[in-house]
Amino acid sequence: METAGSKLRELRQTKELSLQEVSSAIGVDIAILSKMERGERKLSREVLEKLAELYKYDLKELLVLFLSDRILYEIKDEELGEEALKVAEQKIKYKNKHK
Repeated sequence: METAGSKLRELRQTKELSLQEVSSAIGVDIAILSKMERGERKLSREVLEKLAELYKYDLKELLVLFLSDRILYEIKDEELGEEALKVAEQKIKYKNKHK
């Protein structure tokens, strides 16, 4: 299943850019960037936005992956995670209707 990190690695490789080139371009340590691509370190929204711009890729699509990764991280080990996710979806829909 695709994660934000795996998508970013794919985009970097498609653009034929090295980790060193990308880390220099966005001001992030090469080891940290590598860990972000492998899912061993959390991405920040700021880094995600810089990478979307660098790769000229749809930020919205990357944000959806980024947010879904964050949600999964929070509830993956919870017995009631799926049920809570369904309730959260209903709450989001309600909140968006009543803005």
